[in-house]
Amino acid sequence: MKKSQNFIQQTHFIGVLAPEDLSLTLQDCRRYMKEAYGCKSGHATPIHITLIPPFKLSDDFSTEDLVSAIEKDVLPKNFSFSAKVNNFDAFGDRTLFAKVEQDEKWTVLRDAVYSAVSKAVPGCTKKDSRPFTPHLTVSNRDIPAGVTKDAIQIMNELNLVENFSVDNITIFERNGGRWEPAVSLEL
Repeated sequence: MKKSQNFIQQTHFIGVLAPEDLSLTLQDCRRYMKEAYGCKSGHATPIHITLIPPFKLSDDFSTEDLVSAIEKDVLPKNFSFSAKVNNFDAFGDRTLFAKVEQDEKWTVLRDAVYSAVSKAVPGCTKKDSRPFTPHLTVSNRDIPAGVTKDAIQIMNELNLVENFSVDNITIFERNGGRWEPAVSLEL
């Protein structure tokens, strides 16, 4: 396995792509964070809600194995639902994000995707033991200490309150150091 910076090179993650209008708004927020504070980490990744964080897919398996598992075990259950973004928040000084309101449907969807993937490609990922907190990342990892509170205050002036359809499960692949949507499955 290829290592990068002492970590196994992650090849995939699974999430829900945000709709285009919401993505454009949050891309503007990313630009603000870059211009105001020099933040760049994660800005090349499309706006999404992570269901399964980045993992290394063994050479014994392919993206098609992930697609087949989701098509077989998740899509027939009709998980499509409406979600709501309600302004901004942060995980300490590490990650600034648009808040997606908690709803048990997110956890049920995440658990179904995790179950399908872990059954089809055993050992590739492990379930996060923390409660699932759906969110849309604006900036992470390179936010200067002490600026998060001010950045949240400025972004909350946008009064970003918006409903959107959770209508896809997207498999992302690392391509040349960037995360790109490889396959998007309609819910």
